[in-house]
Order: sequence, then structure tokens, then C-alpha cells
Amino acid sequence: MDDNVKTSLWLQFGAAIDTLADAIDLCPDHLWPAVVWPDEDDARYGQFWYIATHTLVWLDLFLTGSAEGFAPPPPFMRGALPDRPYTKDEVRAYLVQGRQKCRATIEGLTDERAAQRCRFSWMEPTFLELQLYCMRHVMEHAGQLSYFLGQQGVMGMDWVSQARGDDSVGATQRI
Repeated sequence: MDDNVKTSLWLQFGAAIDTLADAIDLCPDHLWPAVVWPDEDDARYGQFWYIATHTLVWLDLFLTGSAEGFAPPPPFMRGALPDRPYTKDEVRAYLVQGRQKCRATIEGLTDERAAQRCRFSWMEPTFLELQLYCMRHVMEHAGQLSYFLGQQGVMGMDWVSQARGDDSVGATQRI
């Protein structure tokens, strides 16, 4: 695969992940369990911590390319709510792991892998399209969480134009 395409894909995908990192980092402890939106099945599905976790589990799954045999690392689970909210440190560690996996996946992307079909019940995209779909999913939830924080008077969110360097993931560092 063309190196310019892979570089561009990483810079924008990484920026989406870094935007999510900023929202997680800026979330005050008292808002971590706050309801961002109501959910009729269970209020926890609409809580800040869960939306961040949901985003990271799907990032991990989509970078894998198949739901078959996929399981997030402990303590995370897919398809069920945990007994307690995940801590910010747990979620942050999963984000760092996901960011590293994303970069490695993109760096190792070949034309053959990019064209490979991925089957999910609602779509059968190529692996490359799945990554674009995933980038949009990460950015959607990063935007929702950022907007929620702004509504609560939390300051500090800023536009992330490109992925930050590997040593500068987080809200306190800008490029």
C-alpha cells in the first residue's frame, strides 16, 4: 500500500483517538459516571465512562477485522455491563493500547489486507473501509463526550489536526 496513503490515514485516525483521549483526560471525576444521554435499557449505557469504553472496545474489534474469536483485554468485556464502572486509569490504558494497535495496523497495511472483506451482520466492508468507518465512530463519540464536557463548563478541549507524537498522547500536550 502506498506510504502516503498510510501516513495520511494514521495522522487522521490518530487525531480522532487523541481527541477521545483529551475528553477522557479532561473529564473531572464527578462527571465520569454522569449520564451523557438517557438509555432506556440501562442508564449506565449513557454514562461518560461507558461511552468511552464502548468506543475503545469497538476500535479494538474493528482493528482486528472480525468479531470471531474477539475478546477485549481484561477487565473489559463486550456485550455486557461490568459490575462497576471502569476507572479512568483502566480506560486510559486501553486507549493507549488501542492507539498503538491502530498505528501498527496502519503501518503494516498491505493492498491485500486493505481489500480483504470483513463480515459483520450489518455490513461487509473491505478492511480499509472498516478502518474509515471506525475512525468516524471514534470521532463521533469523542465529539459527543467533548460537547457534554463543554455543556458542563469543562474547558480545555481543542481541535486536534493530526495525530500527536507517540510521547505526547493526552490533553496537556498539543502539536
